[in-house]
Amino acid sequence: MNTSDYLVWELDPVIFTIPEFGLPFPVSIWGLILGFILIYFGFQKISPASEKEEPESWKVWAVILGSLIVAQIPFLLIDSPTLNSIGPIQPRWYGLMWVCAFASGYMIGVKMYKDAGKSIEDLDRLLMYVLVGTVIGARLGHVFFYEAEFYLRNPILIPQVWTGGLASHGAAIGIIVAMYLYAKKTSWASFFWVADRVVPGVAIGGMFIRIGNFFNSEIVGIPTDVPWAIIFTRIDMLPRHPSMLYEAILCLIVLVVLWTIYKKYDQKPPEGSLFATFLILLFGGRFFLEFAKQTLADFLEGSLLDMGQLLSIPLVLIGIWILWKKVNWKR
Repeated sequence: MNTSDYLVWELDPVIFTIPEFGLPFPVSIWGLILGFILIYFGFQKISPASEKEEPESWKVWAVILGSLIVAQIPFLLIDSPTLNSIGPIQPRWYGLMWVCAFASGYMIGVKMYKDAGKSIEDLDRLLMYVLVGTVIGARLGHVFFYEAEFYLRNPILIPQVWTGGLASHGAAIGIIVAMYLYAKKTSWASFFWVADRVVPGVAIGGMFIRIGNFFNSEIVGIPTDVPWAIIFTRIDMLPRHPSMLYEAILCLIVLVVLWTIYKKYDQKPPEGSLFATFLILLFGGRFFLEFAKQTLADFLEGSLLDMGQLLSIPLVLIGIWILWKKVNWKR
């Protein structure tokens, strides 16, 4: 195998670096958290009665600066973790892709909520549910599906999302739970109505996140000699399937199909149709793409199916059941 015939990927996952700089005085981390909470409630107090008006700029700055200063005072007397310096700051491509994922998903949500005559405030509330559900679900999915033995021995590491380890199947479960809780708290919305307007954003978000995995040289495929194989130098010098790009393309295809159904029914698709189609296409495609991926669950090494495939099967079956039993196509 001649490695010179393949694309070599060695991009630094860090976009740029801002050097470390010292603060003139230590800043309490818990004080910063309290400060942001005070800012939120402060803005509620100074918000004008009319939505067309904006609060005076001096009041905005008074709330921001006053909250941050006042929040630090209690922690001058209480021992708490502090920041003495900031940096080095290293924005990463993966983080940028996460921002693109939520921004693009939010834009699709705005379009669909406006089409349905619903308020953007309701969409903002849904975004918070989905954001929390995605992060918690993805983290717990990785912990329990792939490295349960390690994290049960080291439970203090479970909340440390920044150390890496997020599972897309766990994110899917977290989003489903978040949609259920949102629908339960929203009198006019059913679960399937909400789900139909979340999954297009999840599809485009998944595309951006898999591109982020490509920048990070993670979730790589098995060695291969296909012409489009890529050598990920951060892993080894073997040409491999760019499996994360396969999944990015799959997400884009799913988005196109969902949007086609949405437009075909004049922005009023039968409830549950988009959600079920999403489950079948995305996780059905994932089942087959897993054959090109390097397994992430070491305890399944050598098994006929890997963890991603085992988790995809029930989601596909749920999608088929919804299309068969729950979707009223005539309506």
